[in-house]
Amino acid sequence: MLYKPRTKPEELEVLEILHTRMNLSDKDRQHSSNLKKGFEGEIIFDSLIENLKCECLILNDLLLHFNNTTFQLDSLIISSETIFLYEVKNYEGDYFYESDRLYKKPKFEIINPLNQLRRSESQLRQLLHHLGFQVPIDASVVFINSEFTLYQAPLNIPFIFHSQLNQHLRKLNNITSKLNNKHKILADKLVSLHNENFPYRQLPPYDYEQLHKGITCVNCNSFSLIIKGKKVFCTECGHVEMVATAVIRSVKEFKYLFSDRKINTNEIHEWCKIVNSKKRIKRILDKEFKMSGVNRWAFYQ
Repeated sequence: MLYKPRTKPEELEVLEILHTRMNLSDKDRQHSSNLKKGFEGEIIFDSLIENLKCECLILNDLLLHFNNTTFQLDSLIISSETIFLYEVKNYEGDYFYESDRLYKKPKFEIINPLNQLRRSESQLRQLLHHLGFQVPIDASVVFINSEFTLYQAPLNIPFIFHSQLNQHLRKLNNITSKLNNKHKILADKLVSLHNENFPYRQLPPYDYEQLHKGITCVNCNSFSLIIKGKKVFCTECGHVEMVATAVIRSVKEFKYLFSDRKINTNEIHEWCKIVNSKKRIKRILDKEFKMSGVNRWAFYQ
């Protein structure tokens, strides 16, 4: 049973918006690409474990804080007798393992995900003990990509490769014992401790004035849009969207980028650019958001 779904990382959301509205450095583009690839790998893994037949509670993307340490858990499955913890990696290409280090061929060292897994497992175990739960943890690194090859991998390290996933899922499905109320209490407690705000975002500096204004195409990210009646048309790819839907999407982008700025008709009219009528913007905002304040101090939440 899916108990906590995964959401797209806000850091990735912001980087993708910035990529369409300003020139990102090569470093920032690469960082965005890495985040996207990692998220795609996690989504693939989610699609597999969500079909489990055994009784379990699935918690995805937990960000927890304990003992002055923040740690992130990609996927966690609470079964009747064991907690299964997974660090999901979407690496692609040829790698090799040597002296507890991981290298991409020919010999480019990357951070060994086993180290990250061990830290997360240790923090989780301490947190569970603090909460009064004594539950065994089975922790593994999952290499989700079918085009990933790891040479010289020791047999005694908890790596699960793409070719082993079906076997691992069958092992989970063979769990026949049932969950009880203490498992739900534990799941509820972990979800309640989840922190939505990741403290270590790597974002380039940006300000309102430097960003390209306008509504972007939801399909191809082009700014080449025209409005005809209640619809907005992309002249690049031909995609059609309702104006109200496009404006709401643009408001959400604005909120991601400028959480400290008030949302009002003038701001969104300038941000969307191609919607000529402020009254039209106001009608859309009135319908979709709650207004606070009055007159010139009014803004939407």
